[in-house]
Amino acid sequence: MEQFLSGAVAMGFAVAGLLFLSYWRRLRQRLFLTFALSFFLLAVNYTWLAVTLIPVEERSPLFLIRLLAFAMIIVAIVQSNRPSSTR
Repeated sequence: MEQFLSGAVAMGFAVAGLLFLSYWRRLRQRLFLTFALSFFLLAVNYTWLAVTLIPVEERSPLFLIRLLAFAMIIVAIVQSNRPSSTR
C-alpha cells in the first residue's frame, strides 16, 4: 500500500511539473520553469522511494533531493518578488 501511495504522490508531482512547464512555455517566466524542475525532482524523489523500499534510517539522500527542490522554490519566489532595476 505504501508503494501505491508513493506512486500516486509521484504522479501528482509529475502532473504539477507538467502544468508549470506549460505555463513556462506560454509566459516564459523563469519562476514557472523553476517550479516545474522542482516538482520533477520531487516526483523522482517519491518514485525512488517507491521503487527501492529504503528503510527509514537510510533515507538521507532522499531528504537532500527534497531540500534541493524546496530551496529552488524559495529562491525562485524571492527572485521573482525582488524589484527589478530600471537602469
